[in-house]
Amino acid sequence: MSRAKTNRAMGAPRPGAPIAGESGQTMVEFALVAPVLLLIVFAAIQFGILYNHYVTLTDATRAGARKAVVSRLEPDPAGVAEAQVRRSAGDLDQSELDVAVTAVAWEHAQDVTVEATYPYSVSLLGLVVASGRLKSTTTERVE
Repeated sequence: MSRAKTNRAMGAPRPGAPIAGESGQTMVEFALVAPVLLLIVFAAIQFGILYNHYVTLTDATRAGARKAVVSRLEPDPAGVAEAQVRRSAGDLDQSELDVAVTAVAWEHAQDVTVEATYPYSVSLLGLVVASGRLKSTTTERVE
């Protein structure tokens, strides 16, 4: 009789067979790892939303500055530029969006600066981890 048959005959477990005391091990490991994985997923979602707001704000200031530099003959070029920023940032809460348009003079080759700020708050599991204001500034020359 071979040695393997002798061990099985004596009640030894087959190779690869689960040990009787390990039946809930996988469930315990999952219970320990799942909250950490969910925290990472929710953090990625929060930072994705934050990045989306930043890209939207940056694009809006660029569009507003472009509108400002070609609107020097308008009665209110700063108002036209601010309206363009707000239109371009349509996905953001307009009551929270602050826009400032500054120019030394609305003359050819002068600088126009458009600055916009928008609040952000990153919260994980109900706790605010980070908060502040996103800020984007674009400067162009009047045409």
